[in-house]
Amino acid sequence: MMTKKNIQHDQCRELFNAALAAADPFRAVTRAFRVENNMLTAGGSVYVLNVFDRVMIVGAGKATSAMAAAVEEVLGDRIDQGIVVVKYGHTGNLRKIEQHEAAHPIPDEAGVQGTQRILELVRRADAKTLVICLLSGGGSSLLVAPLPGISLEDKQRTTDLLLRAGATIDELNAVRKHLSAVKGGRLAQIAQPATVVTLILSDVIGDRLDVIASGPTASDGSTFSDAAQVIEKYRLAASIPSQVIALIEKGKAGQEPETVKSGDACFLKTSNVIVGGSAQALAAAREKAAVLGWRPEVVTAELRGEARDAARFLARMAMRVRGDMKPGERRCLLSGGETTVTVMGNGKGGRNQELSLAFAVEIAGADGITLLSAGTDGTDGPTDAAGAVVDGSTAGTARSLGLHPETYLGNNDSYEFFRRLDKLTGEGHHVRTGPTGTNVMDLQILLIEAT
Repeated sequence: MMTKKNIQHDQCRELFNAALAAADPFRAVTRAFRVENNMLTAGGSVYVLNVFDRVMIVGAGKATSAMAAAVEEVLGDRIDQGIVVVKYGHTGNLRKIEQHEAAHPIPDEAGVQGTQRILELVRRADAKTLVICLLSGGGSSLLVAPLPGISLEDKQRTTDLLLRAGATIDELNAVRKHLSAVKGGRLAQIAQPATVVTLILSDVIGDRLDVIASGPTASDGSTFSDAAQVIEKYRLAASIPSQVIALIEKGKAGQEPETVKSGDACFLKTSNVIVGGSAQALAAAREKAAVLGWRPEVVTAELRGEARDAARFLARMAMRVRGDMKPGERRCLLSGGETTVTVMGNGKGGRNQELSLAFAVEIAGADGITLLSAGTDGTDGPTDAAGAVVDGSTAGTARSLGLHPETYLGNNDSYEFFRRLDKLTGEGHHVRTGPTGTNVMDLQILLIEAT
C-alpha cells in the first residue's frame, strides 16, 4: 500500500524527470540552431554556409555529446572535422564528431590531450572556416591547457584546494582562467580569423558567458588581481603551488598577458548563443506539479551559498508556508542554483546530498514536507548519486537505527549516511539517474501538504 510519504517521494522524482526532459541538450540545440536554404540560423544571427570552405566542431562539457549529436543532425555532411571533450561515461552516438573522455571536477591528462587536439584543429582555421563551439557545465575542468610554467599537477592541486574551501564558481573560474591558455576568451583569439559560433547550455546563475566553462569564447572581466584576492580570501597562499602564486604575481605586475577583454578584435566574428538553462527545467517542473495537483511556485533560480545554509533557508520557508496553509492544501516550491560545501571532514558526498541531509535535520518530526535536491547532470560530487530525497521522518528513522545525521554532516559524509539508511530501511532516499546528458545546475523540489 502506498503511503502519503511514498507518494510524495515518487512525485518529487516525477517532477525532477520532467525537468530533465525539458533541459535535454539535443532539443535545446535544435530549437536555436537550424539550416534552411543553405542559411544557418543560430540564435538571432544568420550565416550563409556557401561562404565557408570548412566547418569545424569543437567543445567541452558534460552535455556536449548530446549537443554534438544535434549539430550533426542539423549540419550533416557539411561538417569537415570535430572533437568534443566529455566527462568519463558521458559519451553518446556520434557519426562525424570525435569524443574524448576526461575527468571532472579535477582535470586529468586526458583532458590536456583532448584540449590539445581541439587547439590543433582550431589553429588550422582561416577566414573561410566556420567554427561551431559547444559548451556546457563541466567545460572548465574538461577544457584544460595550462600556461607555460604551470603543470597539470599545479592546476589539479589548485582546483582541489579551492573546491574544498567552498569557493564559488565565479571565484574558482577567476583563478582557473588566469592559469589557462584556452579559457577567458583565448580560444576565440586562437581561432582568428575564423567565424566562431558558440552554442551554450548554461549551468551558472545568471547565464553569464564569462563564467560558463570559464568563457573560452567570451570576453573576461576578471583580472590577475581578482585571482589573487580569491586565494587570499580562502587563506590558501601557503598551500597553492608556488608556480601558480608566481604566475599570478607576475600577472598583477603586468608581466603576463591578461585574459581577453571586451573590444578585442577576435570578438568581431564571434557570437555566443545560450540555447538552454535552468529556466526551462524549472518551468517544466512547475507545469508537471500543477498537473499532479500541487500549487507550484518558483522561489528562486539563484540558490547559492553553503549547502547547509540553503537547507536552513528552505526548511524555514517550508515550515512558514505550511503554517499558513489550510487543511488539504498542497504547495510545491521549486528552486534552482548551485550551492557550495566547505569540506571539513573526510567523508564522501556532494552539495545536494549535504543539503538534503541538513534539511532533514531542520524539519525533523514535521509531517507533510518532502524535499528532493539533485544535480541535473546525474552526479553529485564524487559519487554515483544525483542527490537525495528526504522528509520529516528521515532524521528520526535514522536515529532509531543508530545513524546520527549530525555526525555524518560533521564529517561531510552524506553519501554514506543515505547509503546506510537505504540499506537498513529498504527505501530509496538516494536519487540515482546515471549520466543524464544535460547539466543546468541543481534543482530543489519541495512538496508541502497541510493536514
